Formats: sequence, C-alpha cells, structure tokens
Amino acid sequence: MPTRRQLAARLEPFDSYWQAPDNIEQGYASFRQYYRSNYLKYMPEDRGSETLIVSCGPGYFVSLLNDVGYDKVLGIDSDPEKVKYADERGLNCRVAEAFGFLAERPESYDIIICEQELNHLTKDEMIDFLKLCHNSLRPGGTLFVYGLNGANPITGAEAFAQNLDHFNTFTEYSLAQALELADFKEIRVMPLNLYVFYKNPLNYVGMAVTGCLHLVFRILFKLYGKNNKTFTKKIGAVCIRPKG
Repeated sequence: MPTRRQLAARLEPFDSYWQAPDNIEQGYASFRQYYRSNYLKYMPEDRGSETLIVSCGPGYFVSLLNDVGYDKVLGIDSDPEKVKYADERGLNCRVAEAFGFLAERPESYDIIICEQELNHLTKDEMIDFLKLCHNSLRPGGTLFVYGLNGANPITGAEAFAQNLDHFNTFTEYSLAQALELADFKEIRVMPLNLYVFYKNPLNYVGMAVTGCLHLVFRILFKLYGKNNKTFTKKIGAVCIRPKG
C-alpha cells in the first residue's frame, strides 16, 4: 500500500485535513454547524459504535461526535501540527498515515468517516483506499465519503483545475460507481449544504439564489438528456459494508 510520500497529491495529501480556516480555533464552532447539518442525520444511532475519522485535522468532527454522545471516536491525520490542536483539546486523535493504518486494522470499526475530499486521490488510489475502508469496517458498518461536484456548471470545472492535487470530480452517478467498485451497498449520495449558519441573514439569500440556480441547471441538463439532480458544490455519500 502507498505511503504518504508515494501518493500522487504532494501539496495537499489525502490523509491530512486542508479545510480549516486561518483561525483554527474558530473552526470548532463553524464546522460544528456544518457537520450537524450535513452528517449527523445519517449517523447510526448506536453511540457506542467504534468510529474512525480519517484526515481528522484539528478534530472538528471528533469534537462534535463526542459532544453528542459518541464516546468511541478516533481521529487520524498525517500532519502532527494539525493533530496538536486536537491534543490540546483532549480529543482522541493521533498522527498516522491513512493507507497503512487501515491496512493493519481489518474489521475494526463500525463507522469510518473520510474528512478529506476523494478528489485528492487518483482513481487507482481511490479504489485502493475504499477497499481498505471496506476491509476495516465490520460487516454492516457504515462509510461516509465526499468530493467535489463536477456537475455544477459554475464550480465544477474550476474545482478540478484550480488545484494541482485534484485528480477528478464526481457526479452522483460516478461517486456511487466508485463505491460499488469497492463492494459497498445501500449507497446514498446526498448534497452537502454550505449555507448552515442560520443566524446570518445573508445565508438565506444564498440558499434562495442557489436553489433557483439548481432548478435552472436541472432543467438545462434535462434538455440535454442528463438526469443529474444534485448541483451543490460538494456531494457526499453514505454506504454500508454488507453483512453477507
């Protein structure tokens, strides 16, 4: 399995978190709202589930899960500087490279959540990584992944081109394909909402404008014989390792 130095992404490796704001401390509050809005509703109900967060960075999602009762959560990130912030908050995070860590832990977790966009992996690396996740999950376990949405006519092409460490974008269909290749089942692809800070009235304007644009996009795609329904900047997916 590839180590961090062998992965294609060099400036923003997949096994480290690159979305934290300049003020990392403020991110604990802002990303809490993002995760609460987009992810919590898909989490399994069992608060005792063994949970691994890959590319956890400063532990934003680890912190939220702890606060809502998930008490067996581990975060890993290959960047010691990011993990240091989690350590200072008493969060269960450690420095580790994702591929090697997963390879050594078959059937160890009930939930695996990937905090870095799959776009930072080449297609071959992505399938290898998803298969490692599959093997590290217990039968019936849940995987969360996400990536940049190539179907958005405004952001899709720019998202691919603006970063040398972006090797692909996804649509609902292609993200599901990648998970199918790794033998996952019950795949559900969902939009990820950026306008989650409801105390800011401008976010309601943003939701209204993007909602109208997405309706227009859907009509235009339909005219070209395409069935895309999701046009958010990023899309996520939740799926299951089958029990059989």
